[in-house]
Amino acid sequence: MEKVRNPSTIILLALFLFNFFGQSQTLSKQEIIDLSKQKLPEAVTQLKTFLEIPNDGHDPQQIQANLKQCQALFAELDFESQIIKTNGAPLLFAQKVFHQNAKTVLFYLQIDGQPVDTTKWDQKNPFLPVLKNPVGKDQWESIPFDNIQHNFNPEWRIFARSSSDSKGPAMCLISALQILQDQKKKPAYNIKVIMDFQEELGSPHLPTAVELNKDLLKAEMVLIMDGTRHLSNLPTLTYGARGIATATFKVFGPKVALHSGQYGNFAPNPVFNTARLLGKLKDDQGRVTLPGFYDGINLSATEKNILNSLPENLDSIKLELGIAAHDAIGDTYQETLQYPSLNIRGMEAAYVGKEVRTIIPNEVIVEIDMRLVPESNGERLMKSLRQFIINEGFHLVDSIPSDIERNQYPKLASFTYKLGSKAFRTDFDSNVGLMLNRAMNRIFGNNMVNMRTTGGSQPIGAFIETLGIPAVSIRIPNPDNNIHGPNENFRLGNFLEGIQSCLSILDQPIPN
Repeated sequence: MEKVRNPSTIILLALFLFNFFGQSQTLSKQEIIDLSKQKLPEAVTQLKTFLEIPNDGHDPQQIQANLKQCQALFAELDFESQIIKTNGAPLLFAQKVFHQNAKTVLFYLQIDGQPVDTTKWDQKNPFLPVLKNPVGKDQWESIPFDNIQHNFNPEWRIFARSSSDSKGPAMCLISALQILQDQKKKPAYNIKVIMDFQEELGSPHLPTAVELNKDLLKAEMVLIMDGTRHLSNLPTLTYGARGIATATFKVFGPKVALHSGQYGNFAPNPVFNTARLLGKLKDDQGRVTLPGFYDGINLSATEKNILNSLPENLDSIKLELGIAAHDAIGDTYQETLQYPSLNIRGMEAAYVGKEVRTIIPNEVIVEIDMRLVPESNGERLMKSLRQFIINEGFHLVDSIPSDIERNQYPKLASFTYKLGSKAFRTDFDSNVGLMLNRAMNRIFGNNMVNMRTTGGSQPIGAFIETLGIPAVSIRIPNPDNNIHGPNENFRLGNFLEGIQSCLSILDQPIPN
C-alpha cells in the first residue's frame, strides 16, 4: 500500500486521536501569544547576559563560566542539577518532576559556540551583543537595547556569537519554563535537560556519558533545541541530521619554504600535486568519485514527493546563494540533503593578501569534512579516501617525513581522520512527531514545515541508540543567521515565535 505523500497530511490524519487522551492543555492559543509577548523584553535581557559569556569549547574557563550560568538559570526554576563528569569537558544535567508516574521528555541544549575572528565582525566584540535595525539589504544600524522595553520590531536582530547557534534557542525553552512558573502552571510532563559545552567539537565525550548514565537520562523522547529553520523561515521541525567525519590531509614539499626565483624550475611546488588530487575527488557534475560513496541510498517516488512538498524554489535558492548551477546529487535542494557530502572546509599554503611573498611553500594543509546519512559508514568512507590518496601515488607518513623518506618518495603526505556524531532519522508519524505537530499547529496552523533531515550534524545518535528513544529538532533561528561565521544574528521575530513554540510544546500532552 502506498504511503501518504505529504508529511503534513500523515500527521493531520492522526492528530484527531489526541482528543481521547485524559490530560488536556491548560493554556489557550491567545494566552500563549500574549504571555510570550509580555515575556520578550525580559527574555532579550537574559539572552544578552548569557551571550556576554564567551563560550569556546576549547577553553575550560569559558566552559565553567557557562556551566555556572546554566546552573543558576535552572536553580531559579527549582530544577535539581548535577554535573556529569567525563574524561574531558563536563555536561550539566537538570531535572524536575512535575507529575508522579508521568512520562518524561529530555531536552538537549547546546551551549558552546564556534571560535571567532573578531576582525571580521561589524562590531567591537562578538561577545558584546548588539541590537540592530535593518536599513537596507544587508545593511544595519545599531540601536539601544532599551528600545525593546517599549517597542517591538520582528526584524530587529541580536548580533553576537551563539545568538542563533544555540544560546538563543536554549533561552526560548528557559523563557517558556519561566512563564509557566510565573503562571503557577505545570508542563504536561516531567522534564530532563542535558547541556553540552563541546557540541562544536563533535561532543567527543557525550556517547560514553550517555552510556554510563542511562537511568539518569531515561525519557520518552529527546527534543533538540538546536538548528536553523527551513529556507522559508516558517516554524520548522526536523526529524533527522547528518553525521560528520573530518580529516586532515597534509602534503609535504621541500624542508623549508624556498625562493620561487631561485628554485622555481627545480623544486616542485606541493600545491600542484594537491590540487590535482583534490580535483579528482569530484566529477564535473559535483558527484564524489570515491567508490561506494552513495551506496544504499535510493529515494523512491513517494519519498521524493514528500521531500519536494516543502515551499522551495530552486531558482530562488540559486539566486540567493549566488550560484549558476548546483551539484547534480539530487534534483532539488531537499533531495541533496539525503546523501552524504564531501567538502574541503579549509586549505593553507604559504601566504596571501598583504602577506603574500614569492616562495614555494614547504607544505599544504587540507581540512576535509564528510556529512553522513544513516546509510553511510563513516569509517569505511574515510578509509576509502585514504586509499584514494595512496592510489594517486602518495606515500603516507605518520609525522614529519625523514630525510630518507624525502629522498625516496616524490609525493609525501600524512592523513588522519576523526569520526564525529552519527546520523539519525525519526519517522514523521512517530508519537513525538504527532505531539509536536499538534503543539505547533495550535499556534501557527499549517504555516509550518516538517523536514526529513538537516544538512548539519547533531550529537544525538548516542541518545537514540543507547536510550532507544526518538528525536526531533525544534528549529527556531532565521535561516540567514550567519552561524559559524562573522556577524551571527538572531531575528527577534524568530525569538518570539520560539518562545511561543516552546510554551505550546511544554503544554502539549504526550500520546499514549
